[in-house]
Amino acid sequence: MKISSVSQMRAMDRSAVTTYGIAEALLMENAGLAACTVLERELGIRGKTFLVFCGGGNNGGDGFVAARKIHSMGGSPLVFILSDPGTYRGPAKANLDILSRLPVTVAKLDPSQVPLDALTRCDGIVDAMLGTGIDREVSGLCAAVIEAINKSGKPVLSLDIPSGVNGDTGRIMGCAVAADFTVTFGLPKIGNLLMPGYALCGRLYVSHISFPPELYEAESIQIAVNDPPDLPLRNPAGYKGSFGKALFIAGAAGYYGAPYLCAMSFLRAGGGYSCLACPESMVPFIASKGCEIVFFPQKQTTDGSISYENKGNLIALSQDMDVVIIGPGLSLNQETARLVRDLAAAIDKPVIIDADGITALSRDINILKRSAPTVLTPHLGEMARITGLDTARIDADKTGVLTKTCRDLGSIIVLKGANSLIGYPDGRVLVNVSGNCGMATAGSGDVLTGTIAAMMGLGLDVESAAAKGVFIHGAAGDITAADSGQDGMTAQDILKHLPKALLMDRQGSLRDLYPGIGLV
Repeated sequence: MKISSVSQMRAMDRSAVTTYGIAEALLMENAGLAACTVLERELGIRGKTFLVFCGGGNNGGDGFVAARKIHSMGGSPLVFILSDPGTYRGPAKANLDILSRLPVTVAKLDPSQVPLDALTRCDGIVDAMLGTGIDREVSGLCAAVIEAINKSGKPVLSLDIPSGVNGDTGRIMGCAVAADFTVTFGLPKIGNLLMPGYALCGRLYVSHISFPPELYEAESIQIAVNDPPDLPLRNPAGYKGSFGKALFIAGAAGYYGAPYLCAMSFLRAGGGYSCLACPESMVPFIASKGCEIVFFPQKQTTDGSISYENKGNLIALSQDMDVVIIGPGLSLNQETARLVRDLAAAIDKPVIIDADGITALSRDINILKRSAPTVLTPHLGEMARITGLDTARIDADKTGVLTKTCRDLGSIIVLKGANSLIGYPDGRVLVNVSGNCGMATAGSGDVLTGTIAAMMGLGLDVESAAAKGVFIHGAAGDITAADSGQDGMTAQDILKHLPKALLMDRQGSLRDLYPGIGLV
């Protein structure tokens, strides 16, 4: 499913009205109907009391419609208005006027009137206060109501997005409603899918509110939920080379885990032939744990990293590989960093660059404008080195910065983090929803790198492999969490569960872990 920015959704609203003649009142009616469909599905309405908190503008108008429909369906709505009733216009005003003719309680709140007693007695809450357009910190009465809602322990349905969450970034603007369910209109907004907003949405639903598909499926909307393709069937007559040959250039003194985890995750995620080029002194230690890995011992610097004199040999080795991975645990040694830059420029195979490899290339980032496919897997700090922007600037506009950087470098970039983003040179961005915070642990990124490489080995093209690898890696983390919890999760736990994630994916049962966005 595609995901829109706030400005794109406003443009869709305008187009629905002006191009297709869909009245604004009808859009609002459909939004309120969708809200009550979710309430009925999740909580039931007849005989129950719901508090409906309405802000100004159309988000409040959606709440008025929802309140009217709750009344029509046998429920008891209590409507609390946080804005001046005289400021409503158009269909929002019309729906408030309709409520005034019904036996429905409508009250204007002021800062001293947060309805704490009503909150303790209701069966559920509808949050129609702020919507997606908020761009400043929440304060005053709205902040007080949000605090009271969150303390109430009652189930909450938010309309469009939990109040207080920025629709374009997922940022919490001071405070925000923690919803149990959210129904968003037209399309999910970026803030519905990015953390921390994603965590506050609860179960997410979308209603197209009668938009025609040419609006919500438009090619100009280039952000979508990561829904990667199925893996090709394994060749029953295949041999190890049939499932991919990968060369990992990784490791340095003190960094034994990274080369092991990335090379072994390639095998655990279905890859066939995993070759590790690491400093020669490390081979016995890593081999004792990963005897299935094929080793190419490399001459090393006085710091214990891979020496520049290995350049010719590594380029020659790469020619027989399907994919080359550069960076995990390489260290920041300057001689090794120069080797990384020269290898990235010379190797004509698909390359995945991670960790210290990214840091090395950030000194001459134009090397990444290669003819062969390139995948980068930075975390936020490494993305700052690539772009020259500080992390706060990137965090404030992840999708925008990612889109520009992918285009500038002609590279696929996996921006790691909660709900990792996969960006492509053509401007597309995928938002991944598998994974959990227990995966924020040393070595997890190394497992991801090997998993993406394995997806190539299993037959996916580079673009699909990046999306599938991120999804499978997150799923392995979620299976780990279901098995033993998020606390204390290690990269080796994620590595262990890669085969199960693949099995469930092939059987179709992995989809059960991710119900996706419900349509109403």
